[in-house]
Amino acid sequence: MANSISLNQHLDRAAKHYSSLFRLPSYKRIVQLLALLCMVSSFLSTFSFTPPSLWLTYGLLLGFAFFSITLLTNYFLAMFVSKEDPIYDLRRTAALSMFCWAFWLLFIVMGCAVAFFTAFSHWAVRFCLLGFSAVIIFRIIVLYSTSSMNFQRFLLASIFQPFLCLMPFVFLWWLNNANIKFALGFSVIALVIALASSFSFIFLLNFIGKRSLGEQSIPIFRAFLMNWVADLNAPIESFLERLSEQYNVEVSIIRFDSSKSKVFIVVPSVHPGPFKNVGSSLLPFMLKKALEQKFGGVACVPLGLLGHELDAASQSQVQKIIAGTLQSADFTAKEVKATPFIKASNGLATVCCQVFGKTALISFSLAPKTTEDFPQELGDAVRKEAVKLGLESCVTINAHNSINGIVDMQTALDALKNAAVNCLKEGVSARVTSFKVGAATVLPKEFSVEDGMGSGGITVLAVETGSQKAAYVIVDGNNMVSSLREKILDALKLLGFVDGEVFTTDTHAVNAVIFNERGYHPVGEVINHEKLIGYIVEAAKGALASMEPAKFGYRSILISGVKVIGRKPLEKLCMLTDNVIQAARRIIFPLFGAAFLVLMLISLYV
Repeated sequence: MANSISLNQHLDRAAKHYSSLFRLPSYKRIVQLLALLCMVSSFLSTFSFTPPSLWLTYGLLLGFAFFSITLLTNYFLAMFVSKEDPIYDLRRTAALSMFCWAFWLLFIVMGCAVAFFTAFSHWAVRFCLLGFSAVIIFRIIVLYSTSSMNFQRFLLASIFQPFLCLMPFVFLWWLNNANIKFALGFSVIALVIALASSFSFIFLLNFIGKRSLGEQSIPIFRAFLMNWVADLNAPIESFLERLSEQYNVEVSIIRFDSSKSKVFIVVPSVHPGPFKNVGSSLLPFMLKKALEQKFGGVACVPLGLLGHELDAASQSQVQKIIAGTLQSADFTAKEVKATPFIKASNGLATVCCQVFGKTALISFSLAPKTTEDFPQELGDAVRKEAVKLGLESCVTINAHNSINGIVDMQTALDALKNAAVNCLKEGVSARVTSFKVGAATVLPKEFSVEDGMGSGGITVLAVETGSQKAAYVIVDGNNMVSSLREKILDALKLLGFVDGEVFTTDTHAVNAVIFNERGYHPVGEVINHEKLIGYIVEAAKGALASMEPAKFGYRSILISGVKVIGRKPLEKLCMLTDNVIQAARRIIFPLFGAAFLVLMLISLYV
């Protein structure tokens, strides 16, 4: 579990890096800031070249020219040059211009300061041209890294606006007898040096990804952005498929058949990640929906014992899992006897077990402590114990129902295994009776993925054995705030349920959709607890109303050749962001410092 937490931390940190790129002001605010930057730049520029009586006139005219050129070129670039690019709409195009003007303004300020103290206005020209060079470099790097335009459009988007914005400066210098040939010649040299230094920088960053993953860093970064901004999963999934490894996916299928309906519990050995709509993040909802559409009734897809190393590489791989499951789920349920719902706890671990025929359905939780991903080895060990006790099969589920700090891995696993053995022993010796089953799903429209709830909503499975009613509550979310589970179970007791357990599917469809530190909200972090419990009670009442005598069936299948990401490639992919940022910090000053030194020498001696 420590390794799982470490990988989750890498994923969360990567999500934080990418999500920080989209904290931009509104378009209206960007335009206001652009107007301010253009006016400040124009007044500072006229300060070095015009008498005080003309500062206001020249400053306003120059500022209007800068602002008009910037706005018009933003529209041109957004509407014609980058119109098919999912990243660069008008707002982000304007934001890029805003950052460019802020960058250019720094050099204008330095040029004005040096010109003022030396009484030589040509310093203002030189620093302004250096700022022009810096803007070209900045635009080349940003647009190459983030846009999907072809090279011609990329080059036009990089240099078109800076060259047009340079023209009012040149006109101002011409009015004041500056060397215009030098300025124009320098701008061409600056473009060449900007291209050379920018692509050298890009090459060095790409080399980091090539060395660690066999793929260039910048295209991976761009694919992430296309998913974060435009929900396009294909670009990043193409990388994940190339990094993936083949895996035989086990799917445990439980079905309850009654006279009127069917209920499915399906536990695939694939983790529902890594984020948003990428890979198997939507698997719990997609599989639930597919089963319900084909067979009717109610289906739920809780989490097995596994981690991010078993994220499917793409949605096409998820379709393989769904197709195999649908084909194999059409079998007859025959078992008519079950034990009561049994819960065993040892202070740290809580294990719930119910035996149907010769199959145990067993779940694991550390609530109210953190219950994150559990390793497959725990499930293997518990299955061996189940076989020793005379059971034929054992379906293991991670309740994934509390997040509250970090728990020592080995201590937690020992506690879980001991509780599981005790629970199984009690289960196999318990009295068996006929049983009733009912299930219902509620889809709260007011809760969204931004709130931490996936499209699968809330499903409640009610099982009655003898005089005992037990509830299985499955919420389509990624974990749950500590103590909410206990509130839910208390509310269900008022409906006559003796006991039960609360599960989340661990869907990562809720991940990387908000800009907080974690990148998502666990169930109950922003969702009102009373409203949530109200919906759960509604689903529980529906399950009780549909309850009738049922039969149990179980089948385990293997779906071969499914591409999963694997722990090491995924960890390297998530660490790549940090590695690239660190490398960029090391090389940015020597590389571009040398470029600006060359440009400065050219401006002084040519």
